[in-house]
Amino acid sequence: MEFTKRFLRAKSPCADGFRWFSRNVQDGAGYQQALDTLVAAGRVDDACWLLDQFGPTNEVLTLDTLDAEALVFAGTLVVRGAIAADRLRVGRALRAGAGLRTDGNLGVGEDLRVEGALACGGALKVGGNVRCAWGIEVQGAFEGGGDARAAWDLLCHGPLTLAGHALVGQDLLVQADTACGKGLRVGGQIDCAGNLRAGHGILAGGSITATGHIEAGWGIRAAHDIAAQGAIKAGESLVAEGLIRAGAGYGIYAGLNVQRDAWEASAQVRARQRPTELLSGCWLA
Repeated sequence: MEFTKRFLRAKSPCADGFRWFSRNVQDGAGYQQALDTLVAAGRVDDACWLLDQFGPTNEVLTLDTLDAEALVFAGTLVVRGAIAADRLRVGRALRAGAGLRTDGNLGVGEDLRVEGALACGGALKVGGNVRCAWGIEVQGAFEGGGDARAAWDLLCHGPLTLAGHALVGQDLLVQADTACGKGLRVGGQIDCAGNLRAGHGILAGGSITATGHIEAGWGIRAAHDIAAQGAIKAGESLVAEGLIRAGAGYGIYAGLNVQRDAWEASAQVRARQRPTELLSGCWLA
């Protein structure tokens, strides 16, 4: 793909960006060459905008390591070792053979795979699946278009939104709302400073706590307590080895997505003691 001023103008760029591009990028420059020129001049936002407008390529860049202020690459990036960057944007897949750290935002168009720890100092946006051999820490929002897997902890200081499943080997700690389009399975505790929702089930090897509502389309099960400051809603069964507690004035509901005749089998409620706020489901002492 070659760029000309007329080609770029058709995308309605901002006036300042278009003037700079006209003065610094020659007509006929290659797509990746244009991205590199913008990044080298410190215009990373403009490079990301250009990638949003014209999309990814099938080019593959393979490196031993990456240590840079910023990189915007339209294709697939494969790094055999560690990655360190202020900002990083990749049009297709990104693979790191060791750890990955960014001081700012990290964007990946397709799958992200990291064979060490992943530390993102800004927002993390991935179009496909995320797979991390160690833990994940994100300072901003984490938005994923597929599944997310972390062998250790997953810590997110902003909202966590996934289209697929979340599988976390140890603890899941989110300082905002958490929403999974499918299931949520965590080896340790789940602690959410906001609403916690999953389209399928929620399973935790520790406690499940949220400062908002807890809701699952299927069942919810915890090895310790399930506690919310809002309502607790399960489409099927609701089971805790400890206590189940909702917030003041809110209820606890099981079996919302099954017929009442099937509650005894598919909407069981189990806990150390019967919740006083239980409004639906079959309590089994």
